[in-house]
Amino acid sequence: MKYGFNNDKYLKIQSEHILERIAQFGNKLYLELGGKLFDDHHASRVLPGFQPDSKLRMLQQLSDRAEIVIVISALDIEKNKVRQDLGITYDVDVLRLRTEFMNRGFEVNSVVITHYNGQSSADAYRQRLERMGIKAYYHYTIEGYPNNVALIDSEEGFGKNDYVETTRPLVIVTAPGPGSGKMAVCLSQLYQEHKHGVEAGYAKFETFPVWNLPLKHPVNIAYEAATADLNDINMIDPFHLEAYGKIAINYNRDIEIFPVLNALFEGIYGENPYKSPTDMGVNMVGFCMDNEDACCDASRDEIIRRYYTALNRLADGASNDSEVNKIKLLMQQAKITTEYRKCTVAAKVRQELSEKPSSAIELADGTIISAETSSLLGPSAALILNATKHLAGIPHDVKLIPQEMIEPIQKTKVSYLHGNNPRLHTDEVLVALSMLSTHDENCRKALEKLPELKGCQVHSTVMLSEVDRKIFNKLGVGLTCDPVKKG
Repeated sequence: MKYGFNNDKYLKIQSEHILERIAQFGNKLYLELGGKLFDDHHASRVLPGFQPDSKLRMLQQLSDRAEIVIVISALDIEKNKVRQDLGITYDVDVLRLRTEFMNRGFEVNSVVITHYNGQSSADAYRQRLERMGIKAYYHYTIEGYPNNVALIDSEEGFGKNDYVETTRPLVIVTAPGPGSGKMAVCLSQLYQEHKHGVEAGYAKFETFPVWNLPLKHPVNIAYEAATADLNDINMIDPFHLEAYGKIAINYNRDIEIFPVLNALFEGIYGENPYKSPTDMGVNMVGFCMDNEDACCDASRDEIIRRYYTALNRLADGASNDSEVNKIKLLMQQAKITTEYRKCTVAAKVRQELSEKPSSAIELADGTIISAETSSLLGPSAALILNATKHLAGIPHDVKLIPQEMIEPIQKTKVSYLHGNNPRLHTDEVLVALSMLSTHDENCRKALEKLPELKGCQVHSTVMLSEVDRKIFNKLGVGLTCDPVKKG
């Protein structure tokens, strides 16, 4: 695979910049963490070479001086919002994140429920957290946010929010996903800390959009596609342009909130140390791309992947046309169509020829492997077998799993478990392959090739089951599906 990002360089210069920012605000710094801390798969997809836990490893150096506050929106609790990459709801992910952070040496005592307006689901969640010994706080919906600065910066605005009690100099504010209200929590805490006699500072650690890349750079367009459901818009930072005469890229929510931050800092310090939203950030990603072409190619793949994800959500009734239409426009800006992905074209060609649901994968060397559904295997299970056989140098006509082994599994699925689909899923094929590998050399060789699928691109002409999607996700494969449900 082509790597475009220098992860070691990133760890070095990113940690240096955050340490400088902490030193700038001696006693207390609220560091808003945008994106994922230890499983940033979006960044690893659009910046090949970026490790999903890079930010965590860098911040672990400060764990003895830091604590983490996790933020979740009452709106997301109410609608059971799901984190798409993991298939779990945000409220469940808060608990997962807390456990993961604590296992890595961080102190995590607090959860802030934002956008609270008396939702019973939020009340129940707070009670659940408190039964687990986790401090939970409410931050309320403020009418006119973020434009009504006078109300926000008052006792009827941030002053109504619960004061989150923290004990360490560095407070990292994170969340399961975007739109949770992390920045508002930080700003509210600045207001509350000032009331308690603490002069706290604020900084933003967010990977996207990349401020020193062009507005329409594929990496930045991919970020817009990833947040299409939030209607985030990348913009030239007007405050930065006015202050320095230089173009920097930010996004609408940070630009909209900047007057609020400016008013808060002026109220606390007499002046704002930041002249623009871009100044608030410490992101150094744009300085660490060794192969920009590789990052652009990966970002184009990601834009298309997000488009198909939106189509699938629409087919499931989980979204509306606006998300799909926005990503369509972003694809036009990136000057790509779905045919940019070779595996997408190959899967559709295979289906046209076979008249059966099909799938295809583009391997690391550019080789395209395809498969179709059969009476024994679904298209994704067949594809994994075909791909691993190719990588292991096993002739295509060799049957790794004998039919007499598949048929009893199918009987169990249909007769005993009352399933409707007798065909084997990917997990069932991998279990069978594992059992056979103890005495079959070809099965062993095929299994050993599974890690080589990481980073590859796959397309299916039908929507896959949750089981199959999770297997591809665990293998690190970029999967897209046509919004067609299996018959």
